[in-house]
Amino acid sequence: MNASDAASPAAGHGDDLPAVAPQLRALRRRAGLTLEAAARTAGLSPAHLSRLETGHRQPSLPMLLALARVYGTTVSELLGETVADRDAIVRAADMEATRAGGWTYVQAGAHGRAMQALRVRVPYGSQGDIVRVHPGEEWLYLLKGRLRLRLGDTAHLLAPGDSAHFDSLTPHRLAAEDHGGVELLFVHTLLQSPTATLCLGPLTGELP
Repeated sequence: MNASDAASPAAGHGDDLPAVAPQLRALRRRAGLTLEAAARTAGLSPAHLSRLETGHRQPSLPMLLALARVYGTTVSELLGETVADRDAIVRAADMEATRAGGWTYVQAGAHGRAMQALRVRVPYGSQGDIVRVHPGEEWLYLLKGRLRLRLGDTAHLLAPGDSAHFDSLTPHRLAAEDHGGVELLFVHTLLQSPTATLCLGPLTGELP
């Protein structure tokens, strides 16, 4: 099944994403690709890509990621964002922390980016039974402790220095293996996710 078959009007989240039609056609032409060639490489039908370029459909996040790879650009550029207006440096004193379900999330990247960067502390016995499934890709790097990561039906034990990179549509669970808990760096391609909707788990806590 290709991306155009899997998408529905609801899956495009058109109300949540800015209009991308003006950028899609220009970036395809800049890459020197015909509509048919770009659609085939991105796993779309030419008719579906044409509807995206004319604004009759809004792309889902997986579509944006696929098209960004095909055009050799970023999701931010596809969305027409002006990166130069943003500060590229996030100082430690400015990093925002949020507690949720026993976990502590520290915002380690700039707001409004196509990727969400976090430093996460996971206590022992917290949220280990929550199975997560959501669009995008995840990358994590273990800083401290041992992490039990289950991807689908396979369990992995990660030690400090180990990392994992996976499609987050794969059902996954994260849990601290030792009583001292774990600390990890985490990057996710969840588009423009605010702190209130962190993809790692439900937010039921409050700012520390």
